[in-house]
Amino acid sequence: MLTFNNKLFSNLVWNMTNKYKIPETHPDFKLNKLHFTNADLKQVAYSYIKEGEPFEQQIGSFLLDWLKPTSYIEVKTSGSTGEPKKIRLQKQHMVNSALATSKFFKLPAHTKALMCLPAEYIAGKMMLVRAMFLGWNIDTVPPSSNPLDQVFKVYDFSAMTPFQLDNSIARLHLVKKMIIGGGAVSPRLRNMLKEVDSILFETYGMTETCSHIAAKRLNPRKKKKGERPFKLMPNVGITQDERGCLIIKAPNILDEEIVTNDVVEIITYKRFLWKGRYDNIINSGGIKLFPEQIEQKLNKVLDRRFFVTSMPDDSLGEKLILFVEDDFSEETIDQLKEQIDNIKSLDKYEKPKKIYLIEKFEETPNGKIHRENTLKSKVS
Repeated sequence: MLTFNNKLFSNLVWNMTNKYKIPETHPDFKLNKLHFTNADLKQVAYSYIKEGEPFEQQIGSFLLDWLKPTSYIEVKTSGSTGEPKKIRLQKQHMVNSALATSKFFKLPAHTKALMCLPAEYIAGKMMLVRAMFLGWNIDTVPPSSNPLDQVFKVYDFSAMTPFQLDNSIARLHLVKKMIIGGGAVSPRLRNMLKEVDSILFETYGMTETCSHIAAKRLNPRKKKKGERPFKLMPNVGITQDERGCLIIKAPNILDEEIVTNDVVEIITYKRFLWKGRYDNIINSGGIKLFPEQIEQKLNKVLDRRFFVTSMPDDSLGEKLILFVEDDFSEETIDQLKEQIDNIKSLDKYEKPKKIYLIEKFEETPNGKIHRENTLKSKVS
């Protein structure tokens, strides 16, 4: 049963000096096995910045930002859907997001959590906020491709990227419950997770929403035909604009509604299916193609990084092309064409007109594929 200290979770208080008073950490909060008050955390932050490893320096920088008597912090977006930029997030919104996470995923005080994401971005920052104000006992490890490699105890909760999850399959028994965000989970990886005992969720969200606002089980015990929809977190509402893109209304974490570029199908007022990015839609010969849906199908035969996009075409307007991260080889291209032709779920319009093998993709600062820059730099 979840219990909260109302005093700890009261709104940030505006005082007579026009500054915000940050609420104290939860009495059960522990960072790497030690309890810290706000005053203690300042000293920890200075120590991390001065003497810590790079990932600890990021934690220290965030803690100092959090403890400043301002109502907001500046956060860097990932840059996966545009240029990375700094935005302001209200600290109270971040606390509200933490409370919603606790309720949705049933993560009360004393939850043993593992932080393996960089504190430079929102996912890592929110792990710390949840721990401080929900009373979690959180341990930190260096963010890496295989974060469980040197972990030898069982945790109640953690958060990873799909890439980290893929490299941690053999040790997932060490985390009872996990959320996955920051990228799409491939069908191949979903298949591998079917028999995993840990409870795994794929999340939907963004920096602007203080991380996730919806989630769905990756390895449900009850098998259902078709794609599972995302379920909204508490106090989140959704609608669509004329493009079919998601509009998020969440007064507890947003000052105003957010109009996204994510094309969705709304199933109920609490559930939706994600179809793809509006700015990625390809109009080829009058047929609208969603790259993300095509990539899900191509995942059945491709075991390396890839993405589909488009190039101008005189007859079609835009033609579908496939980028694969691999050394150039005509033989490899021929093999890929044959494998793609044999994918029964792939419509004829969804088959790439040209395949490019690229030795190394351009990336965003946090390691996601930068489609636009890869296209610009590799195709003349």
